[in-house]
Amino acid sequence: MIRSIRWRLVLAGALAIALALALSGMGLAVLFERHVERVAVADLQDRALALAAMVQPGGAAGASLRAPPDDPLYDQPFSGHYWQLMLGDELRRSRSLWDYTLPGDQAAPRPGQSAVRTLPGPRGEPLLAVEQSLMVGRGPDAVPLRIVVASDRDELVLARRGFLGDLLPYLGLLGAALLLASWVQITVGLRPLGQVGGRVAALVSGARPRIGQDLPAEVVPLATQIDKLLDARDRELDRARHRAANLAHGFKTPLQALLGDAARLRGNGEAEIARSIETVANQMRRHVDRELARARIQSGRNAPGGSEPGWIAAKLVGVLRRTPLGAGIDWRLSAPSGLCARIDPDDLTEALGALLENAMRHARETVQVAARPEGNRVVISVQDDGPGVPEADLERLTRRGLSLDPSGEGQGIGLAVVADIVDAAQGELRLANAHPGFLAELHLDAAPPEAASSFPKYS
Repeated sequence: MIRSIRWRLVLAGALAIALALALSGMGLAVLFERHVERVAVADLQDRALALAAMVQPGGAAGASLRAPPDDPLYDQPFSGHYWQLMLGDELRRSRSLWDYTLPGDQAAPRPGQSAVRTLPGPRGEPLLAVEQSLMVGRGPDAVPLRIVVASDRDELVLARRGFLGDLLPYLGLLGAALLLASWVQITVGLRPLGQVGGRVAALVSGARPRIGQDLPAEVVPLATQIDKLLDARDRELDRARHRAANLAHGFKTPLQALLGDAARLRGNGEAEIARSIETVANQMRRHVDRELARARIQSGRNAPGGSEPGWIAAKLVGVLRRTPLGAGIDWRLSAPSGLCARIDPDDLTEALGALLENAMRHARETVQVAARPEGNRVVISVQDDGPGVPEADLERLTRRGLSLDPSGEGQGIGLAVVADIVDAAQGELRLANAHPGFLAELHLDAAPPEAASSFPKYS
């Protein structure tokens, strides 16, 4: 999970969404608090102007105060809603203040203006207060009027908490929706990488020769570099095959000359030396032949398409029937038309030819050749009615690669070459005693029938 790009992006997106929602919640809470405070201040200002109606201008003192208006908010002691009015030296307070006087040590605002303050309440609680300053009367007889209306700030805090309580579920739903949208976005965004992975798998199986350029622009450079790397690898493999083939061909002439020298030695009576030279030369020639066959093998990824086992087997059987040994064999061929295996036709011809030659040499009367589909694979079987193989040798023969008789003895170098060909095609070679006879099976990946239609038919 730590190495997954998807989960890294999901985790980063989830953290970013959580941070954004947290900041949004905090910002909305601050904005809500400011809005509620502005509404509360506007309400306090309206109440202050309403209290100014208590002042009655005129009279010997220039102005007097009427009885305060009835308001349950200001009649209950310590209700959290208070007012205080000072006309000159005369002080009036709401009943809710009881015997407490709101502090007025701060300078009064200019007449006709108001100020927003935070004052301590009767029980030490912070109050949101609006102080309104007016002048009653005109000229030198004007009397200053100072009105303070306050309310408990805890009500603002409770309103903020209620707002957050209502907001948090919606933020949670929004976060879940954003996380789901982020998952969809990441899935869609990473789909090209999955497409590249699928094409790489197709390269391995031989379904595609190259990744190609028909991909989103962001992954085209990656696909291009992989294709260039494959081109360089194929060129190097071609050079290696050519070098191996040239080396093997270079050995053939000296080996032939060495066998000629052995024949002359035998003619001169040096039979022991001639036999030793011929043994070594024949072993070297078998190795050379095997390397020549291996140099011609196409890897499964490089195979351009597929081949038809039934058609190739029929052609090989037709050739073997014309040989002295094959003319006396009852060849039984069973392969449905349209069956196609993912292997180069030349490679299948070489591998199937080696199996058929082995079967022909060891068969008593009959050789059965069959091809059948099995799941997403094609199974090609060659079975003779000969004596089979000792179990000890069979266990050795069923090993893969060079351990399949690399010395060229027993079943000959043919099985070693067959194993190399099948392994290069990413298939499997299975060998078993059939009681009677010997059974060899090639298990190869299936290919669509049209994959073999572009290949020339061998005559």
